[in-house]
Amino acid sequence: MQFTFAHNNLNVLNLEKSLEFYKQALGLSEVRRHETDAFTLVYLGDGHTPHQLELTWLKDRKEPYNLGENEFHLAFRVDDYKAAHDKHAALGCICYENPGMGIYFISDPDGYWLEIVPTR
Repeated sequence: MQFTFAHNNLNVLNLEKSLEFYKQALGLSEVRRHETDAFTLVYLGDGHTPHQLELTWLKDRKEPYNLGENEFHLAFRVDDYKAAHDKHAALGCICYENPGMGIYFISDPDGYWLEIVPTR
């Protein structure tokens, strides 16, 4: 028996704002969508790997999600770390930097942290 990763899910409060962020900040694009009266699921891909990020928008939800201590995150590798850092600094989405480890984190519109690591 073999298990493989399919996707990760994040619930978002404003789907359009989140889609724009993930496109602008990380170059992710919509792969597929599933809509119902109550919710919309949008799957994003990077165009290079089969892994997808599923954004779930619950249409009636008005209050921000409680992220607890926000101790979980997704990580993205980048081939040009300096250019990525410059881009994210210009977007104003860097929320934490660890120069000693050579990594930093950006925050999406809902407060989820996304780790940026250089390709090594």
